[in-house]
Amino acid sequence: MNALFKLRRLTLLLLPLASLSHAADPSGAGSPSSIVASSSHAGGSLSSGLDLAGFDPKVRVQDDLFRAVNGGWLKATVIPPAKGSHGSFEILREQSDEQVRAIVEALAASPQAAGSDEAKIGAFYASFMDTAAIDRAGLKVLKPLLAEIDAISDRQQLAQWLGRAQGMVNTPVQLSVGPDAKEPLLNRVRASQGGLGLPERDYLLNQSDKRMARARADYQTYLQSLARLIGLDQPAEAARRVLALEKKIAELHWDAVANRDVQRTFNPMTPAELAAKAPGLDWPAFFAAAQLNNIDRLSVTQPSAIIGIAQLLGEAPLADWQLYAKLHSVDAYAVVLPKAFRAASFAFHGRAMTGSKTPLPRWMEGSAEVNEALGEAVGKLYVARHFTPAHAARMKSLVDNLMAEFGESIKGLSWMSPQTQAAAQDKLSKYTIKIGHPSQWRDYSALQVTAGEALLNRQNAAKFAWAREAAKAGRPVDRSEWGMTPQTVNAYYDETVNEIVFPAAILQPPFFDPNADDAVNYGGIGAVIGHEISHGFDDQGAQYDGDGMLRNWWTEADAKAFDALGTRLAAQFDAYQALPGKKVNGRLTLGENIADLSGLQIAYKAYLRSLGGKPAPVLAGYTGEQRFFLGFSQIWREKVREQQMLQQLSADPHSPGEFRANAGVVNHDAFHQAFGTKPGDKLHKPAGERIKIW
Repeated sequence: MNALFKLRRLTLLLLPLASLSHAADPSGAGSPSSIVASSSHAGGSLSSGLDLAGFDPKVRVQDDLFRAVNGGWLKATVIPPAKGSHGSFEILREQSDEQVRAIVEALAASPQAAGSDEAKIGAFYASFMDTAAIDRAGLKVLKPLLAEIDAISDRQQLAQWLGRAQGMVNTPVQLSVGPDAKEPLLNRVRASQGGLGLPERDYLLNQSDKRMARARADYQTYLQSLARLIGLDQPAEAARRVLALEKKIAELHWDAVANRDVQRTFNPMTPAELAAKAPGLDWPAFFAAAQLNNIDRLSVTQPSAIIGIAQLLGEAPLADWQLYAKLHSVDAYAVVLPKAFRAASFAFHGRAMTGSKTPLPRWMEGSAEVNEALGEAVGKLYVARHFTPAHAARMKSLVDNLMAEFGESIKGLSWMSPQTQAAAQDKLSKYTIKIGHPSQWRDYSALQVTAGEALLNRQNAAKFAWAREAAKAGRPVDRSEWGMTPQTVNAYYDETVNEIVFPAAILQPPFFDPNADDAVNYGGIGAVIGHEISHGFDDQGAQYDGDGMLRNWWTEADAKAFDALGTRLAAQFDAYQALPGKKVNGRLTLGENIADLSGLQIAYKAYLRSLGGKPAPVLAGYTGEQRFFLGFSQIWREKVREQQMLQQLSADPHSPGEFRANAGVVNHDAFHQAFGTKPGDKLHKPAGERIKIW
């Protein structure tokens, strides 16, 4: 699944790239819609949608679009102490967080019908918020989990524990269920590498980067703290042994670029074939404990890593694996354990890894927890209060315009043969478009929530979610299902079902403003729409056909031409330095960069189409063409702490915001025309060097 801005899943990367939710900006600066320019037009007032107060008049657009539009905001804004970053996405997420807070606090404050979703939401939130009760309970609720690990006496029992831990603990072999790449109408199991407490293998293996060395030291300190808090005799030695084990796992892991290769990461085999290739892990016991019985076939994402990890599971001392299981389990539940555990968790996950100065307010963590456990139940209430069908209708018209323009662009590609163009048009015609919220809400009747039991509720929610996933294995794909909740500020394209999805929460300023002139809407939500459409035709998505099947529909010559364009774009991003000595990885970010570039091109064409041949009004002193690009830059407004930026550069396929704003426009003819760039301007790029893909 390709998202506009990678979230906690896929965790926010599955690594805590950012806080789960976000505090309000204490400076009061930076709300993208706080100061919006208006101008008289056609007898009325038409908003430009531009936050002029956030501009920096000392920076020329021709030299740095990002800082020209966002420089004033950058100077005025202090990243809130509980956050690792702040910007357009975070500001809108704060709004969604506050809206969710109002819903869940109201439910927690009054009795609800027994067994209802509302009762479960209220009880789950109230239990999480009752830190006094959590502190009084001490280790009582944790002891059964630790005792279960202490009882592991052989490798089969270790395999069974790893299977039961799926969805709850970050294990070395992680299972998931989704559409089969060659049979996209059928769900099958995938086995992938995992098990690291740091964001990516380089954090454990890179010996030259002092920032990563500091992160390793902070992680070892955290492990030692957890070991001490659960009463292990030699906490420092326990932390050393677990870190040494994780380094061995990291040595087996594929790197982030290799993990983007959809051909290399699709490796179908039977369970018997996997067991023969990867002895050391009792695979039948592992699958059975994970509620995955009678698997006919599965795909192994990183075969060499899984083979090596299985060997490590069979050879490393069982006592080391027990220490590993204990500390990873405690880490997974730290937020619902007594104060000392919560403080240790923040010291590592917050201060060390994101640079945040203070923990998030408990209510923010609580809202995120409820969203994780009962996301669609909360989403149903969110939609009833905050989603306007009229906005969805206008959004649909924008999507239709973008889809039409993408089809026209395919026809005009000089580097693509008619044969491949026809296949691309066929794929585009099969897109599914989802806006706002699911048509059918998730059933949470099987989820058990107990008042006053925060850890048990978290555990039950994880078990419920995994059981739901495991039950899909071998069954037809439900194409009505959503991969994000309506209250999520994001959007995504899923190549396996060939769909683009826009949750309700992103249909707000600065991305979509129903009261603003269309130039900024096309530069904002239009570019988002174009971005997601383009993911079906980026370096990964282009390897799937319109039915979601991993299949080559390209001629050999066209594939080479496409790869050559991607190589040029990767080289462009390789030159951008985001931290001292640390540049953007052009190959890691290639798919998102193609989507940004292509989405911008298509959104601009759709904007011109929307004018119907009439000139756009001049608003706030800018032409419609100029406002389009200014609005595009506005959505990438962000300020990021060094620690979080390091995570992004190491593991996130998205480039930092300033490069997303500047790198696409230098390849866009209309940008150069709109602002009259000339040789010598920092964003000027000769016409013959501009990269145009879709």
